[in-house]
Amino acid sequence: MPPKPAASAGGKVQATVPVLASLDLAETLRFYTRHLGFDPLLEMDNYLILQRDGCELHFWPCTERHVAENTSCYVRADTEALHADFTARGLQMAPPVVQPWGMKEMFVIDPHGNLLKFGEPA
Repeated sequence: MPPKPAASAGGKVQATVPVLASLDLAETLRFYTRHLGFDPLLEMDNYLILQRDGCELHFWPCTERHVAENTSCYVRADTEALHADFTARGLQMAPPVVQPWGMKEMFVIDPHGNLLKFGEPA
């Protein structure tokens, strides 16, 4: 059974924004813009903000790969459309799969080990 839509709590929460570790902010910027279609909103020596379709991802510099490798983000999205876009941009990845919990999902692991799962109700 697919998850139920989130209940509104009076409009007080507007968004959640993941803050992911980056071993190299310039490499993160290249990967996310080139392969995932994100645009930069803010580029600083110690912080990076990217956006696509109203979704923001923030990145902070980190020297410990195990931090990024133990971090993930779940993005609700049109998985078929994103899969087509990502592969057209040269990213090699498996197509979306319907999971036993009722979600159609796919995933990307960025160059630093961050896991991005993209999903939608099946």
